[in-house]
Amino acid sequence: MAYSFNFDLTKISQNVFKDIARFSDRRKVHEKIGSTAKYLVEKFSLEKVTGLPMSDTITIIEDLIDTHVKNISQREAFDNSKQRALLLPHCSRKYMDSRCKAKFDPEKPSYICMGCSPDCLVNQATKIAAKKGYDVYVLPGGSGIRRALARKNYDGLVGVACTEEIKLGTRLLEGSGLAIQSVPLIKNGCASTRFSMETLEKTL
Repeated sequence: MAYSFNFDLTKISQNVFKDIARFSDRRKVHEKIGSTAKYLVEKFSLEKVTGLPMSDTITIIEDLIDTHVKNISQREAFDNSKQRALLLPHCSRKYMDSRCKAKFDPEKPSYICMGCSPDCLVNQATKIAAKKGYDVYVLPGGSGIRRALARKNYDGLVGVACTEEIKLGTRLLEGSGLAIQSVPLIKNGCASTRFSMETLEKTL
């Protein structure tokens, strides 16, 4: 289940994300994620920046740390993977109406980006990933993950989503043998969601 609230971390200092990475690299950080998240929220006054209650802000930071920890644990296996896919959320398209020229293929099931808007995150991500040999799927929802991945014998996966959806997707793929890397959204919602292109490029 997705968050019951919307958040926008696009205006947050990059130092927050650097600290998340620094703390996540420490041993046994998973045992103290809650206290680490609370410390970061207070240090950077994140509840004021996000406009959310302290508890919701802590939840977001906890989930970001958890995602980073899981990425670290899977990184070596991912680096050794050969056949990779990138899953993108369709809500990160620049337009969610007829101005977006993406075509939906129900067999995949995925939107096929047509490259109509140079400043569209999905367009940019699709081009970067395609150059690196990834198959790209722009999914309308998590229910399409298994069908998309069943098309080929993938052993590496990069998924872009809000951290709640990342957790659900990871549970869905348990036992699949996939080495997974996740790129969390920094702005959620049903449209105009955003992720860091810099983070995606580093992850790919």
